[in-house]
Amino acid sequence: MSLPELTICNLKSSLPIIQGGMGVRISLAPLAAAVANEGGIGLIAASGVHPPELAEHIRKAKELTDGIVGINIMVAVREFKELILTAIQEKIDLIVAGAGFSRDIFQLGKEHNVPIVPIVSSDRVARLAEKFGASAVIVEGKEAGGHLGTDRPLFSILPEIIKAVQIPVIAAGGILKGSDIVKALFMGAKGVQMGTRFAASEESSAAPAWKEEYVKAKAEDVVLIKSPVGLPGQALNTSFVRDLFANKVPAFKDIKRCVACLKHCKKDFCIIEALENAQQGNIEKGLIFCGERVGEIKDILSVKEIIANLIKEFKESVANGGREWKEG
Repeated sequence: MSLPELTICNLKSSLPIIQGGMGVRISLAPLAAAVANEGGIGLIAASGVHPPELAEHIRKAKELTDGIVGINIMVAVREFKELILTAIQEKIDLIVAGAGFSRDIFQLGKEHNVPIVPIVSSDRVARLAEKFGASAVIVEGKEAGGHLGTDRPLFSILPEIIKAVQIPVIAAGGILKGSDIVKALFMGAKGVQMGTRFAASEESSAAPAWKEEYVKAKAEDVVLIKSPVGLPGQALNTSFVRDLFANKVPAFKDIKRCVACLKHCKKDFCIIEALENAQQGNIEKGLIFCGERVGEIKDILSVKEIIANLIKEFKESVANGGREWKEG
């Protein structure tokens, strides 16, 4: 059995793999294009950048690939609509939206014939998304990196959402190996989204020091923080995070350099500053989002190597009858 195709409206990728859109500036044109060139769907992270920069990344990605390229955007960002319209103007293939729910985005997608794929964590929100016109939904469990919408594991939520909707369901959160893809597909998902594994790739736009934090991470290094976005966030326990827990990071309420990047911000700290610091290699003052299973990543590989490994693991797992995840 080979990996099946993934169809979302008029889009058809030869692999049922979507690369997660990771910000700030972790998944840009080089990573999205590399995944698209291997037959998956590549996503550019639109959160934390302004419309002109996003347009530049989309154009660059389209120069690098003829494959499927989309964006991932947080509903919580202040320039949400402007970024969506910029992506549409640049002929983006699809839009993935998380960290909130927007009804307006579905109308924009319908008007411009762009598939809208929201990230959901419950059957109620999945049904609502389908009602408003979602082309597919990404189901994200507590194993995912970054902002979380649930404290439940992916594979406990997945069957409920598959049963609740007729549109394609994509599994996300803790998908790291080919055997995880087998389990998701056997349960009825049409594809998977993977972020953490692709973040630790050669094509990721994170600084080398950022990627090294992934490689040396252990399971106990993964913690939950309270994000100014208003959701819990899963991250590595860096010195910045330890200072955050110890109340040593100054609140951002009275600091004039605030760029008002979010619609609503609790201003416990500046999340865009912390994410940008990490992306640029300033780990001491940086926030590094990660998935629950980051401790299993031991090397930085090219996207081509990652995809090849996933295909090999997938075929081995199918041949073994999925024994790895059944016994796990």
